[in-house]
Amino acid sequence: MTRLKLSLNDCRSGLFARQLKHELEHLQAGTLPLEQATTQGGQVDDSNIAANVIEVREHGDWICARVGIFFNEVVGGCSCGDDPLSVNAYCQIQVSIDRASAEAEFAVIAE
Repeated sequence: MTRLKLSLNDCRSGLFARQLKHELEHLQAGTLPLEQATTQGGQVDDSNIAANVIEVREHGDWICARVGIFFNEVVGGCSCGDDPLSVNAYCQIQVSIDRASAEAEFAVIAE
């Protein structure tokens, strides 16, 4: 389970969005469910993602944020010599952080 401890620590400060952006951009590859947002049947290259915090809401024991994620989708067999092609991709995810444990849940909500 992924924990976003630094973001949780800053949840009541003006630094929350900046800290959440930083933590999301530095997660281990494959942590975010970006494969659900691929549109060309490709694979996710999340080695260089960019996050943009759009909205933050508090719901009881959870802090919920809507976040835009920019990443690359690698589509194989699209160019001469079957070299893979990297295309820009975007989706929005819901990040839900448990206040007690800092455990985070991720869900793609829009492409």
